[in-house]
Amino acid sequence: MTRNVFVIGLNELNADRLRRLRGVDDVQFHPLLTPAQVSETQEFDIPAMLKEAEDTLDAFDGSIDAIVGYIDFPVSTMLPLLCRKYGVRNSSLESMLKCEHKYWSRKVMAEAIPDHVPKFTAFDPFDDDALSKIGEADLRFPFFVKPIKSSGSRLGFRIDSPEDFDYATEKLRAEIGQISEPFNYVMEQADLPDDIRAVEGHYCMAEQVIGGRQCTVEGYVYEGEVVPYGTVDSIRYPQVLSFFYYLYPSTLPRRVQDKMHEITRTIMGHIGYDNAGFNIEYYWDEVQNKIWLLEINTRIAQSHCDLFEMVDGVSHQQVTIDLGLGRRPDMPRGEGPQEVAAEFFYRVFFTDATVARVPSRAEIEVAAEQVPGTRITSYVSRNMKLSELPEQDAYSFAVASVWMGAHKTSKLLWNYEQVMKRLNYEFTDIAE
Repeated sequence: MTRNVFVIGLNELNADRLRRLRGVDDVQFHPLLTPAQVSETQEFDIPAMLKEAEDTLDAFDGSIDAIVGYIDFPVSTMLPLLCRKYGVRNSSLESMLKCEHKYWSRKVMAEAIPDHVPKFTAFDPFDDDALSKIGEADLRFPFFVKPIKSSGSRLGFRIDSPEDFDYATEKLRAEIGQISEPFNYVMEQADLPDDIRAVEGHYCMAEQVIGGRQCTVEGYVYEGEVVPYGTVDSIRYPQVLSFFYYLYPSTLPRRVQDKMHEITRTIMGHIGYDNAGFNIEYYWDEVQNKIWLLEINTRIAQSHCDLFEMVDGVSHQQVTIDLGLGRRPDMPRGEGPQEVAAEFFYRVFFTDATVARVPSRAEIEVAAEQVPGTRITSYVSRNMKLSELPEQDAYSFAVASVWMGAHKTSKLLWNYEQVMKRLNYEFTDIAE
């Protein structure tokens, strides 16, 4: 019997990945909403998207066996609502919000793993006295601010002075509504404590600056059992907050990874998250031998799919599909053709610019051919403004991504340089 799995925001790249998974010969994958609606925009009308998704599901003449996704907001917060309505497996909306509502998440962490949580407080960026109230919460410069709900590194700022805070609040006031209004709708659907409901979607977090070697632990919970299955290093460009590449498997000491896995099992069990994938971002402060938990995401990291396929043999979408169908994930280890793999981000560090030239499709193909198995995605087109790119951090623009594998990290970095020599981007109207 064919089992029907609906995938929110399914595109052709991910459809190909899904068809290569284990145990899907009897699975039919169906798109639910388009990538343009859920990931290629900064406008999210969640009630309208839910209605369209429900209309599609109601009109389907067959069994609905799973509803899944691999994208951050708004997909991650729509999934529990749809799964609840159609009686398919996923974690509860409240357990997801304990991860995605950053203030609630920090409060829950402080209960279960207090030694791994920085000082934090919530604040209203529209409050002219916000900076003094942050000080009353025992947070001093430098600290970091970010929205209560965001995706990627969008609207995240390091604050070293009152001037930095003024700049950040100006940007937050101008742009936070794109996330806060749809997130408030999701919050209204949940059973929340009064103190959490009062911290609405337009609020922000101020947190003690933490640092060290950053990584992401990918994991899942199956019938109450928390299973971390892989750790990916997050390497930044020198002296800036922007990511240069993600590297799998992690080069952190085994004892550090084991401790992160222990923390992961503790916090996810405490939250009550179940029957879904997740990832947790950590820092290891090597000098103090201190592990900090940065944040929890209620999805697998899409950026890591190719890395797991290159090293382990299949994309870790295996986890998402198996859990959606109610079975223990059949995630292999070390069965891929490469020893290490990475996603590199080609970035430009402008305030804004106009794209004057992009590599042609043929040029991209030639560049990818420099290293077998390389995949390149360009995010810009000629004459567009960089500020039109969605989901960017506050310090740079990701112009392209390059996924590739190798037998060792040094060879991987050398290969990346050879590929990038073939890609020529040009920019005008540059605002430094």
